[in-house]
Order: sequence, then C-alpha cells, then structure tokens
Amino acid sequence: MKTYCWAILGCGTMGNQFAKAMKKEGRNLYGVANRTYENALSFGKKYNIPKVYENIQDLFIDEQVDIIYICTPHNTHIQYLREALSHGKHVLCEKSITLHAGELEEARKIAEENQVVLAEAMTIYHMPLYKKLQELMKNGDFGPLRMIQMNFGSYKEYNMNNRFFNPALAGGALLDIGIYALSFIRWFMEDTPDQVLSQVKFAPSGVDEQAGILLMNPAGEMATVALTLHAKQPKRGIVSFDKAYIEIDEYPRGEKAVITYTEDNSQKVVEWGKTEDALRYEICDMEQAVSGGKNEMHLDYTGDVMSIMTKIRKTWGLSYPEEREQ
Repeated sequence: MKTYCWAILGCGTMGNQFAKAMKKEGRNLYGVANRTYENALSFGKKYNIPKVYENIQDLFIDEQVDIIYICTPHNTHIQYLREALSHGKHVLCEKSITLHAGELEEARKIAEENQVVLAEAMTIYHMPLYKKLQELMKNGDFGPLRMIQMNFGSYKEYNMNNRFFNPALAGGALLDIGIYALSFIRWFMEDTPDQVLSQVKFAPSGVDEQAGILLMNPAGEMATVALTLHAKQPKRGIVSFDKAYIEIDEYPRGEKAVITYTEDNSQKVVEWGKTEDALRYEICDMEQAVSGGKNEMHLDYTGDVMSIMTKIRKTWGLSYPEEREQ
C-alpha cells in the first residue's frame, strides 16, 4: 500500500494522541496547522513535523498532502471540511464530525464531487473487538438482538467557559459523549432507530448537561442511554440477545467483552485489539479506504447517528450560535 502524506489541523489533546499513534506506526506527520501559529510551531517541534503552516489555508492547497486529520472544536469542522474536501483532500475528522445532519450532508456531497474519502474518527467502528463481535453475531451465536443499555458519565467541574459547557464551543453531553453511545448502538442494531424519546437537564449555560434517551428501530430492537457531564458513571454497554448478553466496560475504546450465554450462564471472554492502539486502527482503516480497498469508515452509520442527534436537539430546543445565525 502507498505511504500517504498526512497533515493535522488542531494541536489539542486528540492532536497529540494522533501524532503519537503515527509515531507508533513508525511514521511522521508531514504538516501541522492550528488557529494559533505559535502552538503549531511548538507542536511541529515536539513531533518533528517538517511543515508548519502559518496560515490554515496553505494546508488545504498543499499538493503534497493526501489526508487531513481535523481535530479542532466541532463547531469549526464544517468550515474546514468545505475547504479540505473542495481541494481534493481525504479527511478524517474528529467527532462530532459536524453540528447537525444538514452540515454532514453538505460535506458528503463535496466529498463525492471531488472523489475523496470523508470519515468521522469514531473509534468504535475501528476497534478489532467490535469487528469480532459483529462476526459472532452474523454467525448466529447469540440469536436476535433485543435490547442495548448504555451508560457514559463524567464529572466535569462547573466551568461554563470550557468546551464541555460552553455553547460557543458547541458544548454539551450529547455531542461530546452521547455520540459514543449512539455509535455503539448503531453498530449492533440491524438498522437505524426511527423512534426516539428523550429527557434533558440543561447546564446553567444552556447546553445539555444530562440526558436519558430511549430508541427503537423498525425491527423492534430497543436501546436506552444515560448521559451526564456532572456525575461519574461507568462507561458500560450491555447488548442483550435471545441466547446471550454481552458486557463491555470502557466501551469507546473497548478491548474486552464478557459474553454470558443465558441457557446455562456459562461465560466467554473475548479480548481483541488494544485500547492504546485505537487511533492506529483508525489510521489503517482510513488508508485502506483511500487506497480503494474495503471501505470500513462507516460514514453511513455516522449519518444515522448525526440524524438522531439532530432530531433530539430539535425536540430540546437546543441550538448553537452558528445554527441560529443561518
């Protein structure tokens, strides 16, 4: 497979994780850009990146760049997606890939017009554990799917200016952590939920701090989601079938599942892949898709999840400044 030339836009936590993943693959990033040039310079020095762009626009027009990894705040994604895709760059973009379904549809059309790959950096779609579990499902080991239960809770101090609670940064539980739970659900469900009910508690800043969500798809498969940004919960997913149920802790980058077969309560432990290599799996799957091989980026699932989140926020009456300006 060709060695692709990657550049990164954004120098925060995920940017650092991505640069380390590239190093672990025995490779270096080619270029880096950031809204603050000084931060890009220090990032480039830290990871021995040869090209540091003074202006973000220079990244998009650099003919040496094949793939751009975008990890800026998610309310900035659509403006960068428009530029990158229009200039023929493949893009792996951090979640939430856009603010709402309309923006994602716009980005998808630009990607199709320019014949490039667009994908969300959703680790669940790339962890070997989930691919293995889907294989077991297709073999009929568990019987029909009935119910999925998801929990994700983090305790964040009340600071209405940080990215978790700030509406100007598209904060809130749904886009930040709920997207993991919904992506997990979409991975296991036969098709996307078409019935969605929810309740929400707002933070003082007006974004969603806590939520409960009920979902059901046309096949009758159901799911429940409990989210909070101001109380610790285990990151746990339970997938229940006729013949078995699966428990996965720390599910966003899951590496271990415990399967209990309900007929005799026997258990099987499945360990596949490593949590620490989550971003490496994303890189490999992205490059495979770009090369014209099997596309396992699951932009269709991303679209389903984005549509669900868009509908949920609409029922809450929750919009962000960018959306109100449109």
